Amino acid sequence: MKLATLKDGSRDGQLVVVSRDLTQAHHATGIAGTMQHLLDDWNFISPQLEDLYATLNDGKARHAFAFDPRQCTAPLPRAFQWVDGSAYLNHVELVRKARGAEVPASFYEDPLMYQGGSDDFLGPTDDAVFASTDWGIDFESEVAVVTGDVPMGTSPDSALDSVRLLMLVNDWSLRNLIPAELAKGFGFLQAKPATAFGPVAVTPDELGDAWQGGRVHLTLESRWNGRSVGRTEAGPEMNFHFGQLIAHVARTRRLRAGSIVGSGTVSNQDWGHGYSCIAERRAMETIESGAPRTAFMQFGDTIRIEMLGRDGLSLFGAIEQRVATGAA
Repeated sequence: MKLATLKDGSRDGQLVVVSRDLTQAHHATGIAGTMQHLLDDWNFISPQLEDLYATLNDGKARHAFAFDPRQCTAPLPRAFQWVDGSAYLNHVELVRKARGAEVPASFYEDPLMYQGGSDDFLGPTDDAVFASTDWGIDFESEVAVVTGDVPMGTSPDSALDSVRLLMLVNDWSLRNLIPAELAKGFGFLQAKPATAFGPVAVTPDELGDAWQGGRVHLTLESRWNGRSVGRTEAGPEMNFHFGQLIAHVARTRRLRAGSIVGSGTVSNQDWGHGYSCIAERRAMETIESGAPRTAFMQFGDTIRIEMLGRDGLSLFGAIEQRVATGAA
């Protein structure tokens, strides 16, 4: 099934069921008021929402209405946990090669992950507001999963059983703030502002055979200022699948229902697929000619991130954001 959260003036919004073609929606009122409510009692509530989803797709839902992504928050407007990985090692290899650094051997054995802010996410069409373009504004096109409860010490295979939903991600990065933060040896903070998510979260069965081995085997397109800059394949080159990422987080602690785990920037070795973040483009240019030529995003720039299913329909809806100026 497909689910979204509509803005209603509250912090957690109103859960709705969305039709497979993303044209119609129906309030889940009376079944579950919010996405977190659903995740907290998944086994009891999800079958009821699946029935509503079937009725909606059959055109028999009495109170259906037109679905408008502009009215959406992130599917889970705030989460108990947001942890992002770097599961596509080509991304790490590119960036490090551009600065003449080797990738440590441990990166190929143990996922690289960071803990992001989870109290304030951006909706799919919300402006991304920054005080200065000197910060090096960059998009990052990714995929993420939402989990149920995960026990500490779970195995990667068992961790996959905890996946409830999948979403699209724009994990905004401020590239020029990263070096000084990482030099302190304590990880990201200011360099990782609020993350944006696509309008619709989907259950794994909606992907059909594109969901295999904990990976999404579909193409992720990024359009910067209306121009397609990346059509990257999300499946084949994901070095650590979602089960491995979840298990890594759960090695020393349990995860509660509503935890979000991201894939990191989707990246391919074949440069013909383009790029899912500007940092990769700049790395390619540096490798080719010794210096980057592509500037980071400017105020007024737009980014659109979307993934189509096997049927050619938009799977999650699109992230469509504009970079806007705000006070420092």
